[in-house]
Amino acid sequence: MNKYIFSILLILMSFIISGATWAAEKQLRIGTLAPKNSLYHRQLMELGEVWRAAEGGEAKFRVFPDGSQGGEAELARRMRIGQLQGALLSVVGLREIEPSIAALQNMPLLFKSWDEVDYVREKMRPEMEKKFLDKGFVVLAWGDAGWVRFFSKDAAVRPDDYKKMKFFAWGSEVEQQSIMKSLGFTPVPLETSDILPAIQTGMINVVPSTPYFALASQIYNTAPNMLDINWAPIVGALVVTKQAWDNMTPAVQSAVRQASDKVSVQIRAKARQEVDEAVDAMKKRGLIVNHPSPEQMREWDELASKLYPRIRGTMVPAETFDEVMKHLKNYRAGKGK
Repeated sequence: MNKYIFSILLILMSFIISGATWAAEKQLRIGTLAPKNSLYHRQLMELGEVWRAAEGGEAKFRVFPDGSQGGEAELARRMRIGQLQGALLSVVGLREIEPSIAALQNMPLLFKSWDEVDYVREKMRPEMEKKFLDKGFVVLAWGDAGWVRFFSKDAAVRPDDYKKMKFFAWGSEVEQQSIMKSLGFTPVPLETSDILPAIQTGMINVVPSTPYFALASQIYNTAPNMLDINWAPIVGALVVTKQAWDNMTPAVQSAVRQASDKVSVQIRAKARQEVDEAVDAMKKRGLIVNHPSPEQMREWDELASKLYPRIRGTMVPAETFDEVMKHLKNYRAGKGK
């Protein structure tokens, strides 16, 4: 009798555990550095509603904006240990999962237009998504957030002007910091949440940032000079863990895929439009836009050419670096450039 009761208890326990696991699976928690109520936050909320409606029942969806779950490296860590099921990340966070993604963002002054960015990304997309899948993540949507510009307290137009200043640098990008130091620049490793207090106290006086982020975070109030060069695109993606994806039924996966494709297009189109809109809004509030002359622009191009050999094999895997260059060459040849 005792053995019989024990067996029944085991069966009941298995049902209880299974039910608890299923309940836990019916939640999707997404982290992002994007500000609350921003374009990116709103698109995530819309996607979440599609997922929740498709799942039905007690499915729960929550977005954690404003970096409330930590910096991008921390978001990647939280996904790995199951505290988050997904995150909207820039290359800074994505390279914590798959280093080759850095090729789309960490090659300064390489891309001359969004058409070039789109072409190279789409050429590399299938293999890139497979690499993420092999690491346990599913890429749902690709997006971008505008071009990086330099916002500084004092006016600057030449590379040497910035050697007297202290740059914000991502704390997780050690290779970038090493390269900057070797070229005479001063990086200060911080997290995104530290930028505003750091520039207010003088810990840093240059912030590489997209215009939209500079406007949303009010960086331009303390760093009112912007250098008008497209240093590099901020490229990102929405990823979820493979475990979270596999817990969805095929019907739910299909609904999420369709919504994600729509989100990708909307984020890219609107983000690119907001670059100019953000600059115009800041100019009305006192932003000074500094335009390099052709001679000064040549100095920036020379700096970039010095950076590429240092980036290849360190910040960007050599094979991926070469692949980007090949696709870009093919694109420009086809355009007669």
